[in-house]
Amino acid sequence: NESRGFETPSQTDEGKKVLSEIMRETGIIMLVVIVLRNIIGKIAVIVLDTVGFDIHTNLFGSGIYGGSTEIVMITIVLAFVTLLTPVIYAHKRMKMPMKAGIMHTVRDSAEIIAAIGFAMIFCTIACLPEAYSSETKEIYTYFASAETDVSVWNQKDFVTYTIFDVVILSILTELLFRGAIFSALRQFGDVTAIVVTTAMAVLLTGDFFSMPAALLVSIVSSIGMLRSGTIFTAVIVRIVYKMYQLAIVILEVDTSANMIITRNLFMMFVFILGIILASLVMIVGGRKNNHYLVTYKSEFSQTRRLAFAVKVFPFPAVAMLCVVQAISNLMY
Repeated sequence: NESRGFETPSQTDEGKKVLSEIMRETGIIMLVVIVLRNIIGKIAVIVLDTVGFDIHTNLFGSGIYGGSTEIVMITIVLAFVTLLTPVIYAHKRMKMPMKAGIMHTVRDSAEIIAAIGFAMIFCTIACLPEAYSSETKEIYTYFASAETDVSVWNQKDFVTYTIFDVVILSILTELLFRGAIFSALRQFGDVTAIVVTTAMAVLLTGDFFSMPAALLVSIVSSIGMLRSGTIFTAVIVRIVYKMYQLAIVILEVDTSANMIITRNLFMMFVFILGIILASLVMIVGGRKNNHYLVTYKSEFSQTRRLAFAVKVFPFPAVAMLCVVQAISNLMY
């Protein structure tokens, strides 16, 4: 070094430097999601409303109002852009080759079944009727208020949104949280990758009621992906979560006194089936398939590393914005 003579960087210093770069990009990616969802999205709705489309929004809330077709179409477009943009940005900025940035080789198919079982268990625990994300709850409530029933499957708008929400959004969501960002963080250990991406998933919900479900689904998705070797497992876990939400909504459309009994029986069935699936995999394959989380050893301990990571700007500022949004959603 011309100003300080010879310099030998330590592993800790180099680790901090790389982790800072990753967390800075992570904060920017989260900010992109917030801006697209809460600013660009609202501007797009206002513009469409101005030019004559039957669609409206509240500047201080997350709701979209108007005709069912308009609501579904704008929701699909905004959700697609909101997730696809940061996914592309993350892969470019993290400079991860596609094969390295996305886990795609199935190492243990039994772990996919185990992940589905655990997803069923945690859905029952966390995904209570009031635990939906604001966007999903609002659009499904819209269809419920239209007195839809089992014949809802004949309604084009509902079916279109459901397929997009359950399949397409699940894929894009997992590419964001379990893609390039997750892979880049794994060089500091699997725990670091799980904690940071789970924090992202929880904060970006912007909804206190949906945070517990986001926490559990993210953990199950991450561990299931690592144990099975493929991001396909994480996608399946999220699809199970989405389908569970949809099933509860359809069951609650029933206004009879039997609705509560039917819903509770369904939840109990899913919970028990989840326990059976997870237990079978653990009993049958537990001894021969030992998968461990990869650890990263250095003078910079795991706790200090995580504490350092969450302080890298703009991550803490964006996290605060997410909390403010969650508070705003409670008030409006």
